[in-house]
Amino acid sequence: MKWVTREKAKVDRIACPWVISRFIDKEPEFLFVPKEKVLEVAEKENAIAFDTPGAELFHYKENGSERVSFDAIIRKYNLTDPALLEFAKIVRGADASIPDAPHESPGLEAAALGFREIAKDDHENMKLQFPLYDAMYAYVKQRREGGAKLAHSGK
Repeated sequence: MKWVTREKAKVDRIACPWVISRFIDKEPEFLFVPKEKVLEVAEKENAIAFDTPGAELFHYKENGSERVSFDAIIRKYNLTDPALLEFAKIVRGADASIPDAPHESPGLEAAALGFREIAKDDHENMKLQFPLYDAMYAYVKQRREGGAKLAHSGK
């Protein structure tokens, strides 16, 4: 299946391909195009648009709180993995200004910005960042199971 979004991906536009490839589509093809071309390319290529204004899979409000495209994908595809739902909070806090952002969110945002700077294009950016998302998901999963302790807090 083809998926299309805006070029120069940071947090949400890497998190979305990650969750798509890990939980929804085992052989996705991702297209990164200028913002003003996303919906046009989606129609032309019969692709699913995400993280762009006008797309179904975009930011929305829930109970007065901002949700990001990662959340929209989780909701649309009925993903219920508890660790994934917790990881979504970290992604949300890294991509949006929310009052209760998890303490991991700023680090994820910083890493995403750094990867975007060193990657030659969005496909390389995904390749570089997917191991970080795999590791963060594993961390959240382990923490949920009571195994991960935070070095700085003793929790």
